[in-house]
Amino acid sequence: QVQLQESGGGSVQAGGSLRLSCAASGKTYMHICMGWFRQAPGKEREAVAVIDGDDTATYADSVKGRFTAYMDRTRYVLYLMMNDLKPEDTAMYFCAADGPCAVEGTARPDYWGQGTQVTVSS
Repeated sequence: QVQLQESGGGSVQAGGSLRLSCAASGKTYMHICMGWFRQAPGKEREAVAVIDGDDTATYADSVKGRFTAYMDRTRYVLYLMMNDLKPEDTAMYFCAADGPCAVEGTARPDYWGQGTQVTVSS
């Protein structure tokens, strides 16, 4: 089992920035894949960014150029730096790890955090 704990959500105005963090514990391993997903009310959960075991980051088209995902593998902490936030970025953001880990497709990782809310006002 892998336990995930997100932090860093909050409320900002459009154009602002937030940084999310996700601490992984339990049965982690050096090349574990981790990612960020989000779900807005009434919408399906969607991938935002994933980092594979080789530290290659892949982003959803909607966040490219604004969001940056990176990982500290010495501490198993995943980050998501979000710049130029827009109201449409408002959602619950979830950290996920291990198993299927891709932006494209419907397969989803095996382990999930509880989520952290991000609200962007216009």
